Amino acid sequence: MPVRDVLRMGDPRLRRKSEAVGDVNDSGLGNLVADLLDTMRACDGAGIAAPQIGVPLRVVIFGVESNPRYPDAPAVPLTVLINPVIEPVGEDLDEDWEGCLSVPGMRGLVPRHTRIHYRGHDVEGGLIDRTADGFHARVVQHECDHLDGVLYPDRIENRKMFGFIPELLEAGLLGPVDLPAE
Repeated sequence: MPVRDVLRMGDPRLRRKSEAVGDVNDSGLGNLVADLLDTMRACDGAGIAAPQIGVPLRVVIFGVESNPRYPDAPAVPLTVLINPVIEPVGEDLDEDWEGCLSVPGMRGLVPRHTRIHYRGHDVEGGLIDRTADGFHARVVQHECDHLDGVLYPDRIENRKMFGFIPELLEAGLLGPVDLPAE
């Protein structure tokens, strides 16, 4: 399947609330998932949401084995999540650095729930029902935000902790990260 263009912050399509997938057996859904997966991998993403490629449906994909954009991140199982629902488990929040394929070259310190419970369906219609914490929980929350038109900069509380990767590295604010090739 083709690698799709990723919409960037400023494109109004990223700010719309996505529609629920009505029929998981729709043949077009398999093509969408394949495009999302190919695009995520081509961009070294930890995840991607359908709105990022201009499709306003509640579909996200995430998964990390090793990723140059997040070199210290633990593994997250490759997951296709359709019509996700997320609930925080407890009230604990953690701030950590996030980036986004739709906000290229930048990072920001974002508070997220440290532990969540999420559910939805896989591409075959099977139920996914998991509890996640740490980086896994962060990735799920980040990707699902896209479904409601929310980008990670919207969640940054201290705007001094948001900037371009080289400048954040030079200031000693951001840990090691592989810079994308220009």
